Amino acid sequence: MHTLTIVLLVLQLLSCAVLTAMILLQSGKEDGLSALTGSSDTFMGRNKAATLDAKLANLTKWVAAAFVLLTFFVSMLCTKYI
Repeated sequence: MHTLTIVLLVLQLLSCAVLTAMILLQSGKEDGLSALTGSSDTFMGRNKAATLDAKLANLTKWVAAAFVLLTFFVSMLCTKYI
């Protein structure tokens, strides 16, 4: 295999493991029916962007995007060898 393909596969495996861990670390959305009321005037509602869960969710989106792009590039490189 080409060296670039091996490097991208290793990065893809690392991003997969990190993405799985980040998803498992996030807290569940246990609001239930209380989320329907739209009570965003609470203390946690105003500072929702500054919480650790919000930062973790934002970072999860970036890692997921990196995983998808790595998967796309690896599949493009591996089709040459088939």
